Formats: sequence, C-alpha cells, structure tokens
Amino acid sequence: MGDEGMGPAQNEIIASTEDRLVEAAIELFSKRWYGTVSVASICRHAGLSNGVYYRYFTGKEQIFHRILQRVLDMIRQAVSTPSGETRSDRLRALIAAVVGFSREHPDLVAVFREGQYRFFEYERKLVSIYTQSLASALDFEPGLPEYVFAFGGLRFCAIRSALHGVPIDTGSIEIILSRGLFPHSAFDAERVFSGAATPLPVSLDASARERLLRAGKKLFSEKGYFDTAIHEITDHAGLAVGSFYSYFESKEAYLGEMIRLIGHDVRLFISRNLPVEDGSPLNRLEREMRGLWLWLVYLSIDKDCYPVVREGEFVVPAAVQDYYAQFVEGYRKNPDGNGAVDDRTAIEFLLGIAHYLGIESAFDAAPSNARAAVETIAGYMARGFSDRLG
Repeated sequence: MGDEGMGPAQNEIIASTEDRLVEAAIELFSKRWYGTVSVASICRHAGLSNGVYYRYFTGKEQIFHRILQRVLDMIRQAVSTPSGETRSDRLRALIAAVVGFSREHPDLVAVFREGQYRFFEYERKLVSIYTQSLASALDFEPGLPEYVFAFGGLRFCAIRSALHGVPIDTGSIEIILSRGLFPHSAFDAERVFSGAATPLPVSLDASARERLLRAGKKLFSEKGYFDTAIHEITDHAGLAVGSFYSYFESKEAYLGEMIRLIGHDVRLFISRNLPVEDGSPLNRLEREMRGLWLWLVYLSIDKDCYPVVREGEFVVPAAVQDYYAQFVEGYRKNPDGNGAVDDRTAIEFLLGIAHYLGIESAFDAAPSNARAAVETIAGYMARGFSDRLG
C-alpha cells in the first residue's frame, strides 16, 4: 500500500502494526508447523483483528515469505564480509558469525528450517550467500563440494546447538575446516565406490501394519502430514479406518513410528553395504565417504523418507531427536572401532555434511555428479582448507 501524504506518526503506526503481525507470525511458526498456523491465530497472537491483517498481507504465505527474506537479509549482513587480516582470521570470524546468528535468533532459524523445504528457492539463495562469504574469507571460488564441507557441518552444528542444546566447540570446527577431520588419510576412490548396493528386502506378504506405514510415508511425502487424513491412509493401504487404531493410538504416534523405522532402515542399509567386495578394511576416511555415498544411494531408492523426517521436526520432535541420537551412537559405538568418533562436535559436523548433501540430492536433484562431489569432499576431510590458509 502507498504511504504518500501520510505524516511520520501515521507511518510509524503502520510500521508498528505490520511489525506486530510479523513478530507474532515468527513466534507461532517457530513453535508450530506451517499447516497448523492460521491467519486468525497470528492476529490473536498480535492482539489485532483479522481485518487489519489483510491491509498488509494477502494471506498466510506472504507473511511467511516476508520472514524468510528477513532471515536471508540478516544472515547476509552477518557473514558477507568476514573480518580479519588473514584467511585464518576470516575463517574464524565466519564460524563465529554462523554459530552466533543461530544462538541469537533460534526462532528465525526454526522458521527457516521449515521454509527451506517448503520453498526451496530460499535454501538456494542461502547457499549462494554462504558460498560468497566463503569466497570472501578464503579468496577463491568455491563450488558445491566446498560449500557442503564448510557449511554443511557448520550449519548443522550451529542449529543443533541453538535449538537442541547440543554442546558444540567452535574451536573444534575451526580445526576441522583448517586441517581436516582425518588428516593425511589415504583415499582409494575405486574401493570406496566399488560394488553394487543391495537394497533392503521388501516383504511380499506385508502385514496390515506394514501396509499402513508404507501408505502413509508416500502420502506424507506427496501431500504433507497435515493435509493427509487417516481415511486416506487406510484407503491407500486397502484397509478400514478402524484398522489404523488397532496399531497406532494417534496420528502423531504413527508418524513417530514411521520416523523410527526410517532411521533404522537407513542405518541398516549403510551397515550392510559398507564392507567392500574384497573384504579388506577401509580406513576411517574411506569408511566415512563410503557411508556418505551409500546415504545418497539410499535417498535415490527411497525418495519419500527425507520429507517425512523434516515434517516430524515440528510434529513429533522427540522422535526426530531420537532419530539423530541413534546416528550419534552409531559413530561412538562402531563395532570394529574403525571409524568410531568420540568428539561430539566432530560427530555433529559429519551428520551435517550428510544432511546438507542429502538436501541437494533429495530436494534439488543435485549434484548431477554425486560421486565427484563425495570424492572432492573426501579431499577436504583429509586436509581441510590448509592449502588456502598456508
């Protein structure tokens, strides 16, 4: 709306009212999934009438876009020109800026976590901002592998620290980015990528419970949790509505079980396909990179799992926390000790690389050459950005 002819006092009132709506929306979106927040609830939270809302926004989606753009603008301001005389200084400043932003604005981070999946163009814009900031810090033009190595781990650590209280040491992140996590490790690409992955077995005589879980995962991925009714799940599974409650006490419990099974299947698929054909052991770097490669292979087989876990973050957060906790324990309790990682920051960093490379694969059909990306990331895992830092 135009403000021609309005005085300073009127403009201030308009800005104040609009800000109240935006702040109310941020608070609600940061605690609840997009599908459960209505225009009416935003207005109630702001102490304003529904009619006032439509003077500033055409609907719920517009205010959500406004918030996502605000996050991008704030992050750009925080990271675009990392300070410091040396590249090491600028890298350290960049780490501090990313971690600091998440800790200072956990509500905005939580909203963006949903926005990056619902409106993927904002994730693409954020990747561009971070990639440019890395270029500014280290004086080179990074590609996707460099972005994933630097910001996959860093973003994940920052978010887990801010939203879930996971203890993160920024000094450890600096060491990983500067020197690598598995320094001077050999890497045999042919062994890491060799062989054919064996999919998990599929039951030809699935039980009613299994049919319900399969049906729901497909529908949640395509339509979203809140837009999928229980009767649609049972119809898709060829069962009566009453059968749903024979196995699950609620829709939330059903989603929680689905996420538990997704985590179980991912870990099982990777563990079964981790050994190489000749039976000789992989070193720690090779083992990690083969696991990362198998994760991307799994996503190509089961394209529905990632959207389901993402929705679960707001619907059944405890189930998603357990989902990640199981991966953390997997790193700590590696059966043969080869590849076991004790440092919590290093574990979260590795999970972040898998997470953000998974986003590229699952949501944007990229990278087009996943093997080349994993192989390049392996080089950084062995040496960090030491070549750039001198």
